Amino acid sequence: MLRAGIIGATGYGGVELIRLLSMHSEVGTPRVYSSSSEGTALASLFPHLHQVELPLLESIDVPSIAENNDVVFLATPAGVSAQLTPQLLQTNVKVIDLSGDLRLNSAEQYQAWYKKQPADAQTVEQAVYGLPEYNRELVKQAQVIANPGCYPTATLLGLLPLAKTDWVDPDTWIIDAKSGVSGAGRGVSLGVHYGELNESINAYKVGQHQHTPEIEQVIQEQTGKALLVQFTPHLVPMTRGILATTYVKLKKQVSAAELQEYYESVYKDEPFVRIRPFGSHPRTKEVSGSNFCDIALHLDERTGRVIILSVIDNLIKGAAGQAIQNMNIMCGFEETAGLPKVPLYP
Repeated sequence: MLRAGIIGATGYGGVELIRLLSMHSEVGTPRVYSSSSEGTALASLFPHLHQVELPLLESIDVPSIAENNDVVFLATPAGVSAQLTPQLLQTNVKVIDLSGDLRLNSAEQYQAWYKKQPADAQTVEQAVYGLPEYNRELVKQAQVIANPGCYPTATLLGLLPLAKTDWVDPDTWIIDAKSGVSGAGRGVSLGVHYGELNESINAYKVGQHQHTPEIEQVIQEQTGKALLVQFTPHLVPMTRGILATTYVKLKKQVSAAELQEYYESVYKDEPFVRIRPFGSHPRTKEVSGSNFCDIALHLDERTGRVIILSVIDNLIKGAAGQAIQNMNIMCGFEETAGLPKVPLYP
């Protein structure tokens, strides 16, 4: 059985990793680590884990972690993985980082957008961006994975097929994305307080969100085109889910049937991308609890724009589920192993 460890097991991403790994036939009971709750039972922090067999939380000691695990998930705040990953990579352990520390190639950009000290250049260079639908062969050979952000996952799966064509004006990408509050983590702040969030919706980090350069970097890597996107995130009063609505201007006449056929051909062999019927309206509830990304296309002939709707569960395809999908590929398991095949509903 594969030995897995979770650093940062007391956050939403960490506890979702525990749930999913518990259903994985190739993985033993994960060891769990925390910088602040050593010796504590996770069930005391998450009562839904009562009677789930888990070890007590352990301190973050790199030699011990490397000795006792084959793969380590880092479900930690920004700035932590940058310090731990280089140490872990000196051993044979595989690392999957759910934070943003290893996603940006440029140390200057990381500092500018995350306001943290970046990882060393060698570690960043070694990290493979774990969007399996586009980097599967690199993931197979990787020792360290930079697990994509939740907003970039929903956005990139929706826009990359079109970005690879000459059908659209590359300077007209506009991304309007809405996320449930679990994306902000378990920490308490005024912005996620019930009285402030309930019955309201708000944009935040307008023109300043740290996922913006990640989206632009991956588009350039996949298409060879350096371009800027307009990305605006919103917080909505729900727990899980992301809806990304992406707009782009056509420069060639393309029919609805051509768009639909093209997207279906791009993703026909992908187990976790579902292209919905043209003109449909996927809802976050329809992917909740699953590793699916559902995509629907619209064509506004009046304005000459394609509108791409994509939905994911931010804690699964946007975090823990995609991390396990990457683990499966890295370790030679069935790619869908341990991941729910049917979303939760309602």
